[in-house]
Amino acid sequence: MILPFRTPADFDAAIPLISVHLAAEGLLGYPTETVYGLGSAASVPALAALARLKGRDPGKPFLLLVSSRGMAEDWGLVFSPSARALSDAFWPGPLTLVVPGGEGQLPDQLRGREGGIAVRHTSHRGIERLVDRTKQPLTSTSANRPGGPPAPGPDRLVELFQDNVDDGSLLVLDGGVLGNVPPSTLVDCTTSVPRMVREGAIPRGELRRAAGRLAP
Repeated sequence: MILPFRTPADFDAAIPLISVHLAAEGLLGYPTETVYGLGSAASVPALAALARLKGRDPGKPFLLLVSSRGMAEDWGLVFSPSARALSDAFWPGPLTLVVPGGEGQLPDQLRGREGGIAVRHTSHRGIERLVDRTKQPLTSTSANRPGGPPAPGPDRLVELFQDNVDDGSLLVLDGGVLGNVPPSTLVDCTTSVPRMVREGAIPRGELRRAAGRLAP
């Protein structure tokens, strides 16, 4: 199924259907502030299904989208002074932070080798509203096959994952075709000194101008 997801009215009409789909361990294809993503509820069965869809090593974790830092903290994630400064400056937006915590509340399958969980407060209005309304974080990975470019819009996403759309396991949200935007910048904040993992939509210099010595 493909649902329109471009206006506030679209969001309000789609969110109840998306909520039911995610609660049943269904998968979601959706627009973000950077590229189209694939995601699921943050549960062990849904994460396994997402890894199978993506053709990805189950040991490689997915990130989480939240609607605020407070929501991330409610799920047990812990923000260091650096993570707080960076999230204050750039959230909502294309900055992903790897932070510790979440034990007993989030699946260990989300945890990377450094022991943290990657999280971002998305600035996409519809996805932010979905996450806020459901009170559930949404997992996220780029909508592509391994090694291929992310789908720029819903038509390409459906083409890539047609069988899953046809069998109802993948629900696609039509947010239009996105521009050529880099992926989110990724910073590891699991230690006292933050580390740049991927310089994406927000350059290192911009991080340092906003957070000074608390930036990588």
